[in-house]
Amino acid sequence: PRPCMLHHPNLVTSHVSFVAGQELWVIMPFVAGGSCLHLLKWRFKEGFDEPTIATILKGVLSAFQYCHKNQLIHRDIKAGNILIDTDGSVKVADFGVASSCWGGQDQQHKTLVGSPCWIAPEVLEQTTGYNASADIWSLGVMMLELAQGSAPYAKLAPMKVLMLTLEKPPPTLDDTPTRHYSKALKDMVAQCLQKDPQLRPTAAKLLEHKFLKEAKRKEYLVKTLLEGQPSLAQRIKQMKAQTGGGKEDKALAKHVQGVSEWDFNMSDLREAAKLEVLPPLPEGAEKCD
Repeated sequence: PRPCMLHHPNLVTSHVSFVAGQELWVIMPFVAGGSCLHLLKWRFKEGFDEPTIATILKGVLSAFQYCHKNQLIHRDIKAGNILIDTDGSVKVADFGVASSCWGGQDQQHKTLVGSPCWIAPEVLEQTTGYNASADIWSLGVMMLELAQGSAPYAKLAPMKVLMLTLEKPPPTLDDTPTRHYSKALKDMVAQCLQKDPQLRPTAAKLLEHKFLKEAKRKEYLVKTLLEGQPSLAQRIKQMKAQTGGGKEDKALAKHVQGVSEWDFNMSDLREAAKLEVLPPLPEGAEKCD
């Protein structure tokens, strides 16, 4: 099914779509709380507290369970694509690179799409293909993003990120001098970030994970993330004023840039990874921020 045909309380739905000239327009509701990425940059640079993370994950996994059951892989899960509405509802957005798997969840895809820091290793390998478990890897990376304030390798160039994803062990959630994480959260991250996609749990299985016992009602997100904060428009305006509008716009553009926009040779990347030599960046590519 196409994303516009799916309806779930944790998905951003579309009201209507139409073609104007050479462009496809999709009209969607305005989710006024903003994205988790925006909230991290605005107020929570060191990451969200664990009940907040659990509450967000419960909504995302409910959406995953529904999408995967309906043969749809999102393929671009990250904090920037998880929205919080003013009533605390969690909404999964941006199905621009989502793909149908009509042969079932085990059907293998080989198209390289997504955002560098969140792409599963098997998506990069382009050998055996991938399925809905690629979303689970991306979820694990997003958990690190929500807990730490940024994704692993976020300050590195995209090609370096892809190289490290292929050759290095999966990233882990480690304690810091100022932040200690629960065993349950660490375990959930580790389960998602297994290089063998067959070892990763399904969305349905993750909904039973003990970490999600920390999840609260959606009103908790209103209290912890939105209460007393300016409107989304005011927040964006203030962030632009603080950083310079051009820098803010450029940062957002870099964040939404997907690998599908780049042209590079995977064979060269694999060879470079073995030698730990970074191939030159494609024209126009920048750091994965």
